[in-house]
Amino acid sequence: MKYHQIDRDLFIKNRSKFLAQMKPKSVAIFNSNDIYPIGADSTMPFAQDRDIFYLSGVDQEESILLLFPDAPYEHQREILFLKETNDHIAVWEGEKLTKERALAVSGIKTVYWLQDFEKILFEMMTHSDTIYINTNEHYRASVETETREARFVKWWKDKYPAHAVAKSNPILQRIRSVKESEELDLIQQACSITEKGFRRILSFVKPNVMEYEIEAEFIHEFTRNRSQGFAYTPIIASGNSANVLHYIENNQQCKAGDLILMDVGAEYANYSSDMTRSVPVSGKYNDRQKDVYNAVLRVKNEATKMLTPGTLWKQYHIEVGKLMTSELLGLGLLDKADVQNENPEWPAYKKYFMHGTSHHMGLDTHDYGILTEPMQANMVFTVEPGIYIPAEGFGIRLEDDVVIQETGEPFNLMRNIPIEVDEIESLMNS
Repeated sequence: MKYHQIDRDLFIKNRSKFLAQMKPKSVAIFNSNDIYPIGADSTMPFAQDRDIFYLSGVDQEESILLLFPDAPYEHQREILFLKETNDHIAVWEGEKLTKERALAVSGIKTVYWLQDFEKILFEMMTHSDTIYINTNEHYRASVETETREARFVKWWKDKYPAHAVAKSNPILQRIRSVKESEELDLIQQACSITEKGFRRILSFVKPNVMEYEIEAEFIHEFTRNRSQGFAYTPIIASGNSANVLHYIENNQQCKAGDLILMDVGAEYANYSSDMTRSVPVSGKYNDRQKDVYNAVLRVKNEATKMLTPGTLWKQYHIEVGKLMTSELLGLGLLDKADVQNENPEWPAYKKYFMHGTSHHMGLDTHDYGILTEPMQANMVFTVEPGIYIPAEGFGIRLEDDVVIQETGEPFNLMRNIPIEVDEIESLMNS
């Protein structure tokens, strides 16, 4: 890992929140992710499962966390199982967590090697009635590869069919969506690294630069600031490519007079940031680009004010739609007849703004959170309206990450990242 060690008190707090919601005489199991093969002896870089990281801070493959608050003995209530390190592994891969180091990272005193897992689990199951399994129920989830967690669930159901089954995910959806102060600091760090990358490219962008060269400037700045890299696949979309919402080829030349939509965020310590800016290749917005840009910025600013405790996600998007409709009328992209005759299931503004305005953010870029429940203080949301005009060859999206406060407007974690037209033009031409 490149990041500074996180205070283990965060993970102790996170576990206590989960433990408090478990049923009597129940066990919860959390597995690390696999290292996925590419071909031959090549593998993808390891990325830890966010749930086991959230609860333990362990950022290592072949790890298992077992929670059993009603265990007969105190030392059995929180147990980590780790891949045993040895001199050979230390030489070829670098030393893995020792038991002592695992305690320092997680605050968990009972640590066993992985080969003892089945024996100790059997003992725990003789004292329990229910097991919590950790299925992915995120509203955007689309999982085709069988995970280590899924393999464990199949094995466990065959081994212990008499136990009742409960789900970890509803608990995690709620507790992960409300951030601790330490988590907010980590997300702020990710946002601050993103700011450094954005300021770097403002002096780099010029006509004829390639999109992938801009991507390279971002990753250079991210890596030198202790980030593992991009929090998600970056979008560097010049010209009409900005109208493809998930454009990731990043292989076109940026032409004079065009805009570049950059949807980019650094991760830090597994926590995400998520920024979008739209900048002029030539360093100046033309009048039409500026008008559309400022319309998007006004929607973003007004939408942000709506993110307060008690707000419902669905109603929030209806209100943002009204703001966007007004702006599109002002830009001449819609007329009154378009609005009067619109389909309520797909309002007229959706022709130019077809995606949602906000999503939870945290350990995952699209983080856990139950959208049917009211927003709460210390939830982190993106705010990202856009206007996409293929007929005019450009699209604009602006996005910041904000923290809902107990009272007043959200706190903008990207408050220092340039967004006003004048500041961006000034920095690009300085």
